[in-house]
Amino acid sequence: MNPNLVDLHPYPFKKLAKLKQGCATISEKEHISLSIGEPRHPTPNFITKELIKNLHELSTYPTTVGSHKLRKSIAEWLDQRFKLNGNIDASNQIIPVNSTREALFAFAQAAIDRNQQAPLVLMPNPFYQIYEGAAILAGAEPYFLNCEAKNNFIPEFGSITKEVWDRCQLIYLCNPSNPTGAIINKTTLTNLIKLAHQHNFIIASDECYSEIYFNDECPPIGLLQAAVEAGYENLGHCVVFHSLSKRSNAPGLRSGFVARDAKIIQKFLHYRTYHGCSMAPATQSASAIAWQDEIHVATNRMLYQKKFAAVLEILSPVMRVEWPHAGFYLWAKTPIADTEFTKRLFAEQNVTVLPGIYLARCTNNVNPGKNRVRIALVASFDECIDAAQRIGTFIKDLEN
Repeated sequence: MNPNLVDLHPYPFKKLAKLKQGCATISEKEHISLSIGEPRHPTPNFITKELIKNLHELSTYPTTVGSHKLRKSIAEWLDQRFKLNGNIDASNQIIPVNSTREALFAFAQAAIDRNQQAPLVLMPNPFYQIYEGAAILAGAEPYFLNCEAKNNFIPEFGSITKEVWDRCQLIYLCNPSNPTGAIINKTTLTNLIKLAHQHNFIIASDECYSEIYFNDECPPIGLLQAAVEAGYENLGHCVVFHSLSKRSNAPGLRSGFVARDAKIIQKFLHYRTYHGCSMAPATQSASAIAWQDEIHVATNRMLYQKKFAAVLEILSPVMRVEWPHAGFYLWAKTPIADTEFTKRLFAEQNVTVLPGIYLARCTNNVNPGKNRVRIALVASFDECIDAAQRIGTFIKDLEN
């Protein structure tokens, strides 16, 4: 067995289940879960119909590189959404993947050179735990970059030493961030691209929340967009990950893609031919039309905007919580320890949130998730309002 398996941390939801174990709720109200980032808005009918219409394609093996129709659809979406001026080639710069989670993990296994001494994989802290697990099983050391309120939840890239950059082989970005909703700006991305060229590391930008934002005049900038606008038109060292799970409310479709730096993409494709994870033909057909439609995406944003406005009106008077720049999470401060807050909220109000410390590691004597909880506004509007009212009641009871 891989000896690094013992270094993997329990997943946050396993820790959450253990925290709640034996904790019976005294509330007679229905349980509301706001802990898991699983979109629950309906999947658009046109996507479902396209999937069903093409189930006959199950009789053929799919290719790892995917259909030209799907890759063309993705390339056109990338070009239009991120203003790439045609700097995206559907033939050799895009690979369909079975969700960004699968691809983010697999990418490190292909990207890390174990023959280099003490390789590092940099990542935000708090973070999506797949980044850490991918680094460990690829034989690299995770290097955490604290994201705190004093820096608007953006890592201080300028404080990283030359020694660290020299050891860095891969850096994961989550832009917009899970769980903070922070967006890395164009200047910061451009400086990071410059560093990647200087120190020869890969930037893997997880952009699966890029289409859930609240300022239609200023959608989140992507890594490829920053590269093109800065003159790095070959987009070297840059790889992006996108998904239909959040954008199109299709988490069960398990559909996403990896795109850009052609040399890296082709090497990753070589890895994936052995990995054996081609996307099902019917899923490819449904995905192709999903990337071509923006109406359902705009409707989705409006639904989240409505929930955020209503929930924050209830919670803002009783706890420190702000409207995020993007995504569907609230990264809220707790008046007591986050684990105790989570446990008691479940026991007294039958609402589940996720403790912040489960999403972060203690680095430089700081755990950026301490005394915070992640609240995923993925439930229905009415459930979110009900949950917010229960949280408000719980906090008021704490103060009495």
